[in-house]
This record gives sequence, C-alpha cells and structure tokens, in this order.
Amino acid sequence: MTHSQPPENAPFSRYASVLRPGLFSGEVHWVTGGGSGIGRCVAHELASLGATVILSGRTEEKLRTVAAEIVQDGGRAEVAVLDIRDEDAVKAAVKAVVARHSRIHGLVNNAGGQFPAPLMAIGKKGFETVIANNLTGGFLMMRELYLQSMQAHGGAIVNMTADMWNGMPGMGHSGAARAGMANLTKTAAVEWAASGVRVNAVAPGWIASSGMDTYKGPVREMIPKLKRHVPLRRLGTESEVSAAICFLLSPGAAFITGVTLAIDGGAPLDTPLFPIADHSRSAAFDGFHRSVTPDVLKED
Repeated sequence: MTHSQPPENAPFSRYASVLRPGLFSGEVHWVTGGGSGIGRCVAHELASLGATVILSGRTEEKLRTVAAEIVQDGGRAEVAVLDIRDEDAVKAAVKAVVARHSRIHGLVNNAGGQFPAPLMAIGKKGFETVIANNLTGGFLMMRELYLQSMQAHGGAIVNMTADMWNGMPGMGHSGAARAGMANLTKTAAVEWAASGVRVNAVAPGWIASSGMDTYKGPVREMIPKLKRHVPLRRLGTESEVSAAICFLLSPGAAFITGVTLAIDGGAPLDTPLFPIADHSRSAAFDGFHRSVTPDVLKED
C-alpha cells in the first residue's frame, strides 16, 4: 500500500461540491474501483471535502494516477491494489488500512463490471464472474470493514447498483447481481444498525462516464441514442452520482438507511403512451473539474 499527502502550500481542489467545505475532515473513506469513472469522481469529491481517500482496484497504474491528481489538487489519497473477489486479499487490505488509520468512516462499494450478452449466450463462468464483480466482492468489502472497524466505531456504506427495476435485457447477469446488492443493502442496514452503521445504495442510470468507451459494436452505436429514452432528455454526469453518494455518507443523511436512491433522470418511467418532446430544460450539474466526455458521446 502506498500513501500520498499534498505538499506544503498545495492548491485547494477546484472540485465544486454542493456540500460544505471540510465536511469529511479527519475522516477516512474507502472507494473501490477508484481508478476511473464514477469511482474516480467520488474519490476526488471526498478528498476535496477533507477526507483521506483509500483508492482500491486491480490496476495499480490507474489508481496511482488518480491518487496523484488528488494530491495535486491538495487532497490526501492512498492506494491499495487488490481484487475484491479474493477473500484473503480483502481481509489483508482492510487489516492494513485499519492498522494505519485506526478506523474507516465510510465505504463506497463502487467496483464492478459486466459485458453485454443475451441470457442464452452467457456461460456459467461468465455469469459467476459478473456476480462476483458486482455482488460477492462488495459483500466481502462490507463484511470486513464492518468486522474490523465499523462494528466498534460506526460508519456509513454506500453500495452501487444500477437501473435494473424493469430487468436488464442484454445484461441479465449484471441485473441479477445489482438486484442482489439492493437487497443486501436492506439486510445490512437492519443487522448493523445497532453498531451505528448506515447502509444505503445508489442506482445510476445512463451516466456519461469513461466506462461507456469500453463497449463496442451495436451497444456503442446505441449509447448516443439513450437520452431519447430519458424524460430529462440527457445523460447524467459523474458529479450527479457523486453528489448523492457523498450526501448519503454525510451527517445530513443520519436518518437514512436501507434505501436505494435512483439517479436516472426518470428513465424507468419513460413510456410511449406519454411521449415527451425533445427539450433542453434539464441543466446538468458537473462539479468535477477533471471530468472528460466519453469518446462515444463525442461521436454523436
């Protein structure tokens, strides 16, 4: 594990958070999948609000790049390279961070991944891999942070799900995992409440994030058209997801637990029975000064 702190007289981050400055000062927050996309954005916002951020993932180079960005912006970041599907690796990583910081105040269970495929084309190995990425690994992180820190000190957990309310045709393995995570969130919220631990989840819809550039073929061609199926007639920004996550980690959400917050522009409500004219009345919020438009949206 490596850790970084800002140099003396480092400039304050230019992240334009909607939350008050210093909200997480003195706290330690762990973001899995922090090397890109939404996880990178959340890590930046948490750091801009005073938290020391633990960035974890499987690719060290990506994590170090984000940690360097945070330090350059005046924040604090550490890197822990691990595969959240590896139970022993999770136990060891959590033990090392707790030994260094005594406690972990928040966990953002962001890591995950999937591939597009119809159910009939998904093999057992592929199905189990996506379940492990999006559900089992998140469970292991939750459990170990609870046992090694939060059971004694309290804390807040925000899990990542997705817009899976009407099924996820073309990504049934991911939909099953995300639905499982929403239910796991409810269970943990009840079981761990007596320890002062709140557990919530967010369910992003179509978000303009770097993950969109990983898709090829017909899926890539479809991405620029997605906004036509959102009542707000646009895609979401990473900052809009991060703002919700940081709020759920904050004292302002002290009476909120066991919920899954949809961040999807109303996409599941879209219906041909009530067509909405194209419009530009929904202004996006983008407080992330390092955000980059995915290449696939530049092609639109």
